[in-house]
Amino acid sequence: MNRINSKQFTTGMYTNIPNNQYGKVIAEYIWIDGTGINVRSKARTLNSKVEKLEELPEWNFDGSSTKQATTEDSEVILKPVFFCPDPFRGDDNILVLAQCYKVNEQGQYTPVNTNFRHFAEDVFKDVESHKPWFGLEQEYTLFEKMTATATQPLGWPLGGYPSAQGPYYCGVGTNVCSGRVVMDLHYKACLAAKLDISGVNTEVMPGQFEFQIGPCEGISAGDQMWVARYLLCRITEDLGLGLSFDPKPVKGDWNGAGCHTNFSTIEMREEGGYEHIMEAVEKLSTTHREHIELYGIGNERRLHGAHETAHIDSFKAGVGDRSASVRIPTQTKLDKKGYMEDRRPSSNMDPYVVTSVLCSTILLEGKRFEEISSHYNTWKNEL
Repeated sequence: MNRINSKQFTTGMYTNIPNNQYGKVIAEYIWIDGTGINVRSKARTLNSKVEKLEELPEWNFDGSSTKQATTEDSEVILKPVFFCPDPFRGDDNILVLAQCYKVNEQGQYTPVNTNFRHFAEDVFKDVESHKPWFGLEQEYTLFEKMTATATQPLGWPLGGYPSAQGPYYCGVGTNVCSGRVVMDLHYKACLAAKLDISGVNTEVMPGQFEFQIGPCEGISAGDQMWVARYLLCRITEDLGLGLSFDPKPVKGDWNGAGCHTNFSTIEMREEGGYEHIMEAVEKLSTTHREHIELYGIGNERRLHGAHETAHIDSFKAGVGDRSASVRIPTQTKLDKKGYMEDRRPSSNMDPYVVTSVLCSTILLEGKRFEEISSHYNTWKNEL
């Protein structure tokens, strides 16, 4: 099996070239393109260190090249919403996450196809008093390029399959883990960017990994997840590896990839919180199909009732049950307070969509759900 040596990582955050000696700052603007999973970015020079979000200028790009506009009306506006240190360039350089808008002649802003953050903002304003916390468990699969067109999961034998699943989850050693350097470099990059990354681990299928963002409150979970995805894309780019967020990257008797979403409110975290958790589970059980429609493209290939999933057509909740749609942690049951885990979202889900519709269903009696769903389905039908 091929191995990655950390010495191969000769660019990115291992290159320390001072570039702020003249008082300039590089701001790398990042946005979600029309695919809903890929990120794009471009850099600009700022004249001084950025202290506040309001100091960052709006920018624009050619949306006809990103599946977000037509050639005849191609300009899309980048509106900064979050920034953090750039772990690759260092110094005072920053990463800037932006959401995308079209602007008409009257100066009115309209969110483009994959700008789900625009709708999530209103939801999180409405539920602010509940202090919703999220922990997002992002699974991903690494691939190595074999020829110009052929790839295979990292560490798999050429033209064949590794031994069956079993020893790979949180595995340690040459025969069960390939690509740990990617996982660790990404972990360090997220910490250097001051993201709330809480951990990493190898996953059940060889070549598959996971990182966890959170706990984050409100819309910050989506912001930090998208920046973390960008960092992972950059690291695998520098290493010449393929990266997939597909929910079922390999057909057959192999685990798929999800983005389990842990959720709690201040009411759930306090004494007597278990009652609020069970009320939330009941609400999710009656809106199962509506949520599934918004939980990622191709998720039906993953949610088939095996490989630690519940079947896509049914809802199941249980304590400590990883075959459930929603798992109640054992410690939560013992403490009678804590959090719940929605195991249905796929690895390519949009975090703004999933976090906001959870709040809509559980805390707002479905308010704003329809506008999120409508925007999502309009985009999905254009794919």
